[in-house]
Amino acid sequence: MSTLDVDGCAGRPLAAGIWAAIALAALPAVAPAAELPGLAALAGTPGGGAFAVRVTSVRERRYLATVRQQYDFSCGSAAVATLLTHHYNLPVSEQQAFQEMYARGDQARIRSQGFSLLDMKNFLATRGLRADGFQQPLDSLGQAGFPAIVLVAEAGYHHFVVVKGLRPDRVLLGDPAGGTRAMSRAAFEAVWQNRLLFVIHEAPRRPRFNDVADWDAAPALRPGDVLERGSLLRVTLPKLDAGDF
Repeated sequence: MSTLDVDGCAGRPLAAGIWAAIALAALPAVAPAAELPGLAALAGTPGGGAFAVRVTSVRERRYLATVRQQYDFSCGSAAVATLLTHHYNLPVSEQQAFQEMYARGDQARIRSQGFSLLDMKNFLATRGLRADGFQQPLDSLGQAGFPAIVLVAEAGYHHFVVVKGLRPDRVLLGDPAGGTRAMSRAAFEAVWQNRLLFVIHEAPRRPRFNDVADWDAAPALRPGDVLERGSLLRVTLPKLDAGDF
């Protein structure tokens, strides 16, 4: 077996007929950021009027630089779309990656096990990009400045994610199921399967890696941000009288 015959997002049964539905239906669009209506200005206030402030929720922020998978078994196509769209500035949708990899791959195996790294390699080759899996330490990514797709196993579930950045004690991941998130080096090493780094090593441009904006989506929790148990006792709700419900 080739080291690239590694599957992810497998282990969950597929509903009958879903493959045909995927080919025909477009992926649902991400809901737009909420708009907060402004308060009407008080009468007589110069420059008064309505206004709207565009805000981004925490959930939306996690998916600004990570493509969200739409199905249990599509982490592979979403990881490839994340790599190309947000690291190489070569926009590709999850649906496009899914359909092309499925059309060219071993469809019976894909239906039962999900996409493999070999499927991703062949898909990237159609775009003139050479990619391979390398058994290298994690720090080699930081030295080269390259993002990588890796296989992790969390809660018994195999899953492809993108390593978007590295810091001495943290790993930044583009998780198609959970968005951009960070975890400790020790926690990552514990779930990283096969120690394989799947990277694009021939491309027309240098990739984005360790981008500050990506890290901003997964801020570290500072010690001062944690409430002590005693302080929780001081957080109270106003008492409601009878009839307030």
